[in-house]
Amino acid sequence: MFRSKGEELEKTMKETQEMLQTVEEHGIGEKKFFGGESIGIADIAFGSVVYWLEVIEEAVGEGAVFEAHRFPRLHAWIKNFKQVPVIKENLPERDWMVTFFKNRREALVRSA
Repeated sequence: MFRSKGEELEKTMKETQEMLQTVEEHGIGEKKFFGGESIGIADIAFGSVVYWLEVIEEAVGEGAVFEAHRFPRLHAWIKNFKQVPVIKENLPERDWMVTFFKNRREALVRSA
C-alpha cells in the first residue's frame, strides 16, 4: 500500500481490508484484548501493525482502509491498546511519522 498507486493501490487496500475483516470476525470477539482482559503478545504484535497501518493510511491519503464502521471491534481494541500505560508511553509520535512517511512515499512514487 505504501509504495502502490492506481489500480495496484486499490488492490492492496482491498486485500488489507479482507485481512482486517478476518481479524474482526475471528480474532477479538467480545474481549477487550486478544487474550481477554489484559494485554498479551498477540496484542503487541498486531498493535504495531495497526498503528503503522493508520499512519501509512494517512500518509497515502487515498481513502480509509481501517474504517470504524467496518471494523468496530478492531477500533475498540486499538483504542484500548493505545491506553495501556506502557504502550501509550512508548508509541512513536504520530504527526512526525505521518509527515516522514508522506515525504518518503512521494519520493518512492516519483522514482517508480
